[in-house]
Amino acid sequence: MRIRAASVHDTRRLAELRWDFRTADAPAATSHEAFLVRCEAWMRGALGPHGRWQAWVAERDGVTVGNIWLQLIEKIPNPVVEPESHAYLSNLYVVPEARGGVGQALLDAALAHCHAVHAHSVILWPTEGSRTLYARAGFAPSRGILARSEPRSP
Repeated sequence: MRIRAASVHDTRRLAELRWDFRTADAPAATSHEAFLVRCEAWMRGALGPHGRWQAWVAERDGVTVGNIWLQLIEKIPNPVVEPESHAYLSNLYVVPEARGGVGQALLDAALAHCHAVHAHSVILWPTEGSRTLYARAGFAPSRGILARSEPRSP
């Protein structure tokens, strides 16, 4: 298995993985092809030279079998000693037949990057099935963040 940084050349496969991840537990609200076109365009911008996201992929025998995404969050500069860099992890997914250490390797790669760029904290929204993976990596519920969900328009 090989873990490497994703690039815009990976967007088709990354969009397919996103489809698989999100439709595993809920019905799709769009066609497969329409989603791939929309998602791939977004991913090209997100991973491009002016994009704000980074991603890593896991490859086994030349096939991408998993991914994880990260966005750095900068706070406004402070005149006092206070952390100004945080990271948001998202979309950790490994195809079912490749599970068993691949997710941990992807998470390790993303966390190594967070350490290298001196991110003070890393936040994420886990699925129920991923909580143990994140707990083993030191993640715990936080009291420091408040969240508000905005109502969706019909």
